[in-house]
Amino acid sequence: MTTHRATPDAAPTGTDRSFLFVLASSRSDGNTEILARTAAAQLPADVPQHWVDLSRLPLPDFQDGRHESDGWTPGEHEEELRQATLRATDVVLASPLYWYTLSAQAKRYLDYWSGWLTVPGSDFEQRMAGRTLWGVTVMADRDEVRADGLVTTLRHTAAYLRMHFGGVLLGNGSRPGQVRNDDRAMVRAKDFFQQPAPLARMPVENGPAQS
Repeated sequence: MTTHRATPDAAPTGTDRSFLFVLASSRSDGNTEILARTAAAQLPADVPQHWVDLSRLPLPDFQDGRHESDGWTPGEHEEELRQATLRATDVVLASPLYWYTLSAQAKRYLDYWSGWLTVPGSDFEQRMAGRTLWGVTVMADRDEVRADGLVTTLRHTAAYLRMHFGGVLLGNGSRPGQVRNDDRAMVRAKDFFQQPAPLARMPVENGPAQS
């Protein structure tokens, strides 16, 4: 049985915040990055921002070594990413919608979280509790329900680690720069990171449905 430490009811606010933006697209300066940077520009100037582009910080496919006897030796890029993740109070995963879910780069990043959780002596789970996970995605389809799989993945990830979940900023676009024409997404971006981020919970934790 996993024992979780007490989790703060409220996420950090104001100057206590520090943002990590993880760009997980195979295209530089794509629509998802444009939308993420539009939202980030609304943050106060004294709130630190650190940006990581996974296409420029290549990671090999994750190898599950939980039951191997050899010790864990992280690669240079992996350790850089792990430390950046742990330094942030707010982690923003910016991934285009690919086949109704996260990009391969984004999924690989979360796969590495599994490894960081299971390293002997790791405190990754304890340190991530109480922080906030956000998502940004742009898709070609105008029907936002198409992104439900991506949203569910991030919400459940946050819930497993007792993190807060700020939701996913959704935009529409396919051609380079097209998201700038999505007025609804541009308006949402203005106060996206100011909205409340409740503690994420799995569906079974929310209690029975009321009729």
